[in-house]
Amino acid sequence: MAANPRISKVFGAINIGSFRISAMVAGLSENGEMVVLGSGHRAAQGIKRGYVTDMQAATYAVRDAIERAEKLAGTGVSSVWIGCSGAGLSSKIAQVEVDIGGRRIEEDDVEHLLVAARDGLQPDGRMVLHAQPAHYTLDGAHGVANPKGLHAERLGVDVHVMCADGAPIKNITEAVQNAHLDVEAVVASPVAAGYACLSAEERELGVALIELGGEVTNVSVYAAGMLLGMTAIPIGSADITDAIASHFGIRRFQAERLKCVAGSAIASPTDYREMIPVNGPGEEHSGPLARHADDKNRIPRAELVSVITGELDRFVGDLGKALKSLGFTKQRGQQVVLTGGGAELTGIADYAQGALGQPVRIGRPPALHGLPEAHAVPGFSTLAGLVLYAAADPVDIRSIGPRYQPTVRLTGVALAQRVMQAVREYF
Repeated sequence: MAANPRISKVFGAINIGSFRISAMVAGLSENGEMVVLGSGHRAAQGIKRGYVTDMQAATYAVRDAIERAEKLAGTGVSSVWIGCSGAGLSSKIAQVEVDIGGRRIEEDDVEHLLVAARDGLQPDGRMVLHAQPAHYTLDGAHGVANPKGLHAERLGVDVHVMCADGAPIKNITEAVQNAHLDVEAVVASPVAAGYACLSAEERELGVALIELGGEVTNVSVYAAGMLLGMTAIPIGSADITDAIASHFGIRRFQAERLKCVAGSAIASPTDYREMIPVNGPGEEHSGPLARHADDKNRIPRAELVSVITGELDRFVGDLGKALKSLGFTKQRGQQVVLTGGGAELTGIADYAQGALGQPVRIGRPPALHGLPEAHAVPGFSTLAGLVLYAAADPVDIRSIGPRYQPTVRLTGVALAQRVMQAVREYF
């Protein structure tokens, strides 16, 4: 086995989901490669639909998850980046412009502009998680990555602002701090998952990222290289498990196993002939018979698939409405990327493609050095994305120094909703 490359900086990450809490210790090698030193996960406790419902239980689960990762890594971390999927996440685009007067743009002009954008932030009583410049505009022309050295009459910036409800974020932060960890930042899970799953070209051309979690599904739309908007649906893969448990009158852990081992989103003609044991190996004679089971406590696979697709039909209806509300239409057949633990269900990409009428692929974490096979699956995309986000260390306009006071006229409205304009251009 080859020796690990020398590590120059270590990052800790914790993704707080409703189904599981996962942790990762990763390092940036001297040649800039991200190396996973250790990762671990455990069942979530004290979390419901992305919100902390029991502080003590949540803190215990966080501590347990990070200790598992630290043990494998052979090193500890004192601070972490947190992934969050609940807490009323919402996203908007702010546009700000300043007059340049046709001269060459200097570093000071860019800083001046970002200070103007910072001073114009109006979160309406909500907490700002991210306020990041997505790209710059010169005289209204979009897609300028670095305006320095160029000439323009007006310099503008599109800032992606991600907000959340303050109290739930404080609860998540406190649960982690109680586990004796400092919090670097709380990162909205759609942002982290985007770092892990989406290519730069997809973000430019237009893509919908659907993060199907245990109890929350986040739907975000990217175009022109930036996140244009997102919405959350309070439905997840746990709802499919509950439907299976209810239909067959079995325990949730049995339903979860049936879903993972024999479940599918696509029916097959042979399903009627295939009988699936409700109990796992070693449990053959324990517990009561399931509803609709034979004398050996086996159920027809066709019936299991029918329950799953019934739930998915309802879910895809909500998903279609969410995509429409974000302006993501079928005109150009843009890519849809499914990730999160729910995306591990057999056949779900084919099912979603048929139901949505758009190309669908499954989003997985990139092939990071040292990432174990068990964690190279969609359910760990957000966790991997957190360390990539931490290493990228994107500029946040709130950290721009207060050396300049904006004295120029703002020609853009400080937090104008530009989502619809971008939607018209890119969809």
